[in-house]
Amino acid sequence: MSWMFYGCSSLKELNLSNFNTNNVTNMNCMFRECSSLNELNLFNFNTNNVTDISSMFDGCLSLKELNLSNFNTNNVTDMSYMFHKCLFLKEINLSNFNTNNLKYMKYMFSNCSDELKLKIRNQYKNFQEKAFDDYNSDDYDNSDDS
Repeated sequence: MSWMFYGCSSLKELNLSNFNTNNVTNMNCMFRECSSLNELNLFNFNTNNVTDISSMFDGCLSLKELNLSNFNTNNVTDMSYMFHKCLFLKEINLSNFNTNNLKYMKYMFSNCSDELKLKIRNQYKNFQEKAFDDYNSDDYDNSDDS
């Protein structure tokens, strides 16, 4: 399912609550650059086997809230850039996120609002500081991609 809706810039609403994702392992870039997407229902998504959700919502400029409380992230190893450039995201529920097996979370919330970053830092203590760094292409350094 990686790159499935990539670049669907005219897409405004999407209900995937009935998608069968039982065997999916890769959801990276799934909604990347869906810049007009403002309503997304992923309520019944089964993420038990997923290992990569990097850049999943990268560039979803119009999303204001996102409920991912049903996501099982026990097997996920890469969440880097997951919410990169989600500029207007104000509410996000990550209450069941397990980061124990993560290898990569760099720039997870990069270029998100300071308000959102502060909320996440205060609510969830399991994210490393590098998840909140802002990505600047002028400063690119791939020596530590974690």
